Amino acid sequence: MWLLNSSIGRKLVMSISGIFLILFLLFHMSMNIVALFSAESYNMICGFLGSHWYAVLGTAVLAGGFLVHIAFAAWLTLLNKKARGTQSYVRQETPKGVELASQWMGWIGVIVFAGIILHLSQFWYHMMFAELAGIQNDIDPKDGAAFINYYFSQPVIVILYLIWLVALWFHLSHGFWSALQTIGWNNLVWLERWKCISKIFATVVFGGFALVVIGFFLKSVCPCLSFIGA
Repeated sequence: MWLLNSSIGRKLVMSISGIFLILFLLFHMSMNIVALFSAESYNMICGFLGSHWYAVLGTAVLAGGFLVHIAFAAWLTLLNKKARGTQSYVRQETPKGVELASQWMGWIGVIVFAGIILHLSQFWYHMMFAELAGIQNDIDPKDGAAFINYYFSQPVIVILYLIWLVALWFHLSHGFWSALQTIGWNNLVWLERWKCISKIFATVVFGGFALVVIGFFLKSVCPCLSFIGA
């Protein structure tokens, strides 16, 4: 099958799965923004999703897309290193026009992956999984706003999330236009436009998530901001 046996096919699979994950990030960021304005509205969204069959199915599809993206990214990285052979140990100057995110995409991906594991362990595990497994916690699994208030009041957690979001910005700012280029939208005019759009999109996603993290942290240290997430 050419999707697996050719470099272009493998890149295409990684690109399509990446665009799928990007669309989910946009939805997730929009959902989190709601928590800044109304805890009740945010919890209504959490309740609508919860452990219902459609949410579980959607989570399974999302997990599959994520695993495919990670697997193909690792596969392509290993093949590239193998192709370079001993030349990978030779220090070379960075070619002109090569972005920082492209040079460090592997390490950026590791940070993004670690951030996802942290996020799943704090939110998904104590919410959807807890509902499905019948696990009793101090916080109601459907009270997503309470989890946001709890975790984002801790300085160490806030710092870890912001590091994750910075890595995510670099990953998106390069990965978005690169995926579109692989699909075929790579003429000279639109390639430069997509690079610009990718940076804007990455900034919007970063800003949305970061606003929630910082907003709830400031609320925890400054009582005058108690209207956030009220």
